[in-house]
Amino acid sequence: MDDFYVITQLIVVSIAATSAMTLFSYAVSASFRELYKEPVLLNLVMSKIQSKPATEFKTVPGWVLHYIIGFLFVLAYHFIWMHDILPISALAALLLGAASGIIGIISWVFIFKMSHHEPPIDFKGYYIQLFAAHVIFAITATLLYYLSLTILI
Repeated sequence: MDDFYVITQLIVVSIAATSAMTLFSYAVSASFRELYKEPVLLNLVMSKIQSKPATEFKTVPGWVLHYIIGFLFVLAYHFIWMHDILPISALAALLLGAASGIIGIISWVFIFKMSHHEPPIDFKGYYIQLFAAHVIFAITATLLYYLSLTILI
């Protein structure tokens, strides 16, 4: 039963944190009139890799991949918290967010280079936004994880 609870907890936390991050990215994208939407960019990259026009490529794979990646980040956070590498705290959330942001930026640089896809975006603005989005992700994940341990148990 404990494993079921932990898996459910991690799924719920990752969905909420990824959604918060995505809402932030969509808001920044709209504010600056730039394409900073990670699921959309993932779909564009995947359509490029599969040699299909982006208009023919379904939007679902980018969203699914985005949420899977969010789950993997939360799984890593869970490992860090369970092994007392970092406490479940506001400072740790900021550190995890900064580390996740750096990982996210490096990953996107790699994705764009490997796919030979350079969307017409302001890359500096995108990477700044991406860093902030990961901080929001980590703060949301930390808060919900903490609440799930203190309130629901």
